[in-house]
Amino acid sequence: MNQLDQLKKFTTVVADSGDFKQLAQYAPRDATTNPSLILKAVQKPEYAPLFNETVKAHGSEPTDAIIDEVLVRFGLEILKIVPGRVSTEVDARLSFDCAASVAKALRLIAMYEQAGIPRARVLIKLASTWEGIQAARSLQREGINCNMTLLFSFSQAVACGEACAKLISPFVGRIYDWYKKSAGAKWDEAANAGANDPGVKSVAQIYTYYKKFGIETEVMGASFRNVGQIQALAGCDLLTIAPELMAELKASDAPLKRALDPKAVQTADIHAITYNEATFRFALNDDAMATEKLAEGIRTFAVDAGKLEKLIEGAK
Repeated sequence: MNQLDQLKKFTTVVADSGDFKQLAQYAPRDATTNPSLILKAVQKPEYAPLFNETVKAHGSEPTDAIIDEVLVRFGLEILKIVPGRVSTEVDARLSFDCAASVAKALRLIAMYEQAGIPRARVLIKLASTWEGIQAARSLQREGINCNMTLLFSFSQAVACGEACAKLISPFVGRIYDWYKKSAGAKWDEAANAGANDPGVKSVAQIYTYYKKFGIETEVMGASFRNVGQIQALAGCDLLTIAPELMAELKASDAPLKRALDPKAVQTADIHAITYNEATFRFALNDDAMATEKLAEGIRTFAVDAGKLEKLIEGAK
């Protein structure tokens, strides 16, 4: 049995890609997208007809509405391949506007439902800002499940759990990137691999806390840089993995052991924490890595959303 199949025995494997034509060979249950992945996909020749068709069909609408159409169209194609859920992201430029994020989420869900897709098969991705987390709280009350993205800190994870978000996506690779860059020449790759990887440690801490206190929010490790990070988080509720790394796992027949187990965390000596807006903002501000990576992630997604807008304007 290859490592991808071994991993599926105790972790739900999710495809991290907008390139839906790649997905079938890896048989993921779910798939996640973001503005950067969709931008990458629409620039490939094989997706040009789908992109152009969608833009021209809605050419009289505002550009931001056409972006929604493109995102949902790709989501619909993905749902023809995966048996589970697709994650569709709210524009990162709304990350600090709770009301606008809720409105955008409601529009996306309505578009999926008009296409015959029940809301249970869609996760709305929101940035894990205070405003994004409050938007998730509101949406979850309406039966709209949320995937909290751009999550880099324990404080963000705790607040998402308190808001009853369906799922969180802690960014393993970007946490790793920050610590590696910060250490510079002093970075020891071997000493910071596997369970000692700072991104892996972050997810393991969150997983332990959630399972210890019975928090139902699902933990989905994301943004991987290598298969070692994936192997060290085997047993996490879900892992969203790029096709290239799924291919590496599929090519290996080496034994894969479960690293995270909900039964093993019950004896952890930890205490429950709660946040209000002020304490959340201070805790996030006190974490330089999380503050920097959250801001950087929002900027990057916003830039790619702008690039997607330009492509749409050119295709009208």
